[in-house]
Amino acid sequence: MIEVAASPDEAVRGVEDGSTVLIGGFGRAGLPFALIDALRRTGAKDLTVVNNNAGNGDTGLAALLATGAVRRIICSFPRQTDSWVFDGLYREGRIELEVVPQGNLAERIRAAGAGIGAFFTPTGAGTLLAEGKETREIDGRLQVLEYPIHGDVALIRAHTADEAGNLTYRKTGRNFGPIMASAAATTVAEVTRVVPRGDIDPESVVTPGIFVDRVVVADPPPVENQEPEA
Repeated sequence: MIEVAASPDEAVRGVEDGSTVLIGGFGRAGLPFALIDALRRTGAKDLTVVNNNAGNGDTGLAALLATGAVRRIICSFPRQTDSWVFDGLYREGRIELEVVPQGNLAERIRAAGAGIGAFFTPTGAGTLLAEGKETREIDGRLQVLEYPIHGDVALIRAHTADEAGNLTYRKTGRNFGPIMASAAATTVAEVTRVVPRGDIDPESVVTPGIFVDRVVVADPPPVENQEPEA
């Protein structure tokens, strides 16, 4: 039986200062809003956050950044038209940034979960993103050595969990959740509902419960409320 936390605040207990936190989501889709808000309330600081973006508007990840709790962010898209919180912090020198091409970001997280020590990729070769990194010519192409991104904690949004921690996702909310779940020492999943063990068809399980430590039921984020729940 998986631990079902009574609240998002209970679900994120134990996150320490200096932790690397993998946060699922592609923009707002699949972003675990309730868990991020709970993390903000813990007061944990000096965090490294890994996400596809660097926050949108003033809620979710952007609200966490605004507290000054995040020392460093690793992402693919740090600046959109509504990323003013990150933009202001970066211009003031209050947050560090590592930009990673989206495919490399996904593969570095997946490699951590798969136990891969490092991998070569042509993406980024010959650009500023390869500065200081080992390069090698493989099959006539210059390639860059990239290392896995491990997390102390992963905060993800799924749709349904069963009592064993198996997860399913809803549409594009799936994005980085499955690979982040396998790449962290502790994985917490925010879900819409928890069903009895066996209610999820094994063929429909996306994230096996072996990768999940806690789940918490929370209201669907605003982006999911735009359509009826499946």
